[in-house]
Amino acid sequence: MKTYSFEKLIVWQKSRKLTVDIYKITRTFPKEEIFGISNQMRRSSVSIASNVAEGSGRQNAKEKARYTEIAYASALELLNQLIISVGLEFIEQENYSEIRGQIEEITFMLDALRKSQIKNDGQDV
Repeated sequence: MKTYSFEKLIVWQKSRKLTVDIYKITRTFPKEEIFGISNQMRRSSVSIASNVAEGSGRQNAKEKARYTEIAYASALELLNQLIISVGLEFIEQENYSEIRGQIEEITFMLDALRKSQIKNDGQDV
């Protein structure tokens, strides 16, 4: 079985784990939120890993960097939804701290990846 380049990226691996964790946490949300914030959080988390994967398939560094920017924005969107979920008492402080830590680590890595991609513009990254 072939391994694609994005699967080797630690930031993609961490984003995939974050998505699994978000799905597990949102299962505990009130049922009336299934099409509300629960769905939004799931979509945002999936978007992070998906944009890292999609960007890895682009031909030039500028295009790759654009998808990394989108992944970063999705991570911030997820953080916002996480904060709101705490305010609504859907998430306990312990889970909030853990997920927030994952998001902070991922955004740090995405920022570094984007800078690397921009630096290498004109080269295949």
